[in-house]
Amino acid sequence: MNFTVGFKPLLGDAHNMDNLEKQLICPICLEMFSKPVVILPCQHNLCRKCANDVFQASNPLWQSRGSTTVSSGGRFRCPSCRHEVVLDRHGVYGLQRNLLVENIIDIYKQESSRPLHAKAEQHLMCEEHEDEKINIYCLSCEVPTCSLCKVFGAHKDCEVAPLPTIYKRQKSELSDGIAMLVAGNDRVQAVITQMEEVCQTIEDNSRRQKQLLNQRFETLCAVLEERKGELLQALAREQEEKLQRVRGLIRQYGDHLEGSSKLVESAIQSMEEPQMALYLQQAKELINKVGAMSKVELAGRPEPGYESMEQFSVSVEHVAEMLRTIDFQPGATGDEEDDDVALDGEEGNAGLEEERLDVPEGLH
Repeated sequence: MNFTVGFKPLLGDAHNMDNLEKQLICPICLEMFSKPVVILPCQHNLCRKCANDVFQASNPLWQSRGSTTVSSGGRFRCPSCRHEVVLDRHGVYGLQRNLLVENIIDIYKQESSRPLHAKAEQHLMCEEHEDEKINIYCLSCEVPTCSLCKVFGAHKDCEVAPLPTIYKRQKSELSDGIAMLVAGNDRVQAVITQMEEVCQTIEDNSRRQKQLLNQRFETLCAVLEERKGELLQALAREQEEKLQRVRGLIRQYGDHLEGSSKLVESAIQSMEEPQMALYLQQAKELINKVGAMSKVELAGRPEPGYESMEQFSVSVEHVAEMLRTIDFQPGATGDEEDDDVALDGEEGNAGLEEERLDVPEGLH
């Protein structure tokens, strides 16, 4: 059956319009929401102007958005459920707009401006029976039709119902569907808000763990630097002791060489004396001095290998290999001092202590 489909009101009769209007009333100004409409974390809606009024009343020292000074966030309570709303530095301008509610308000205002029954007098006429109005609804075919189509036409074997009855039923179903859709959107918005909070928490936790990880490795670097300083000091002390001993021997041998050289020079000069009597007066003393000088025992020289410093060599390969086993420890909390970064194996910490490089005895 073909017929001309006329205008179908979107929101139903006056009763449904009144019910919808009650859902669009701001709890502050008790008027229909005025755009922009903001949604609070508790999922209640407010006019942004009303939300700003409540916020300003709760935070009298908070600067307005147009102020030249930088202000911090504040807080206020939802007038519907008393849930505390914490705002960032943007104030109520940081709240998310509820575009769905704004669109419903626009549609409501459009429909409210039309007479609810403006088209009631325009009756649709059946195209097969031009003089018959569309006045019944075929439940079997789910289309409006006329009485003659039921009696003589294509719908004579179908089940039908009065058109106003089906009209009210489907309007009610559509209104209920809109309400369910709005409620579902509110739940989806709540889930989105929760997931955004999860994202923020992930970022905060990651930032915190990065800081802790840097601190742990800085501590390890500090331990290595401290140990390196200790070993360098031990090496420097051994170097100074050996140098002092050898330099002392050098001075002793030098003094002996200088005295021996002078004695040799004096003896040579004495041997050049032509007068025997004069020579004999000095010869005995020189012979004694030369004999004594030749019998002087000097301190022993450094033993072979004394100059070697190989005892101060270190091996760090095993320590480096142990450091490469550092990994994250599942289940560790950031508050535990040593559990964020752990060495694999139960002997990690003990092994690290054992690897402190030994200093030869006597040099501590």
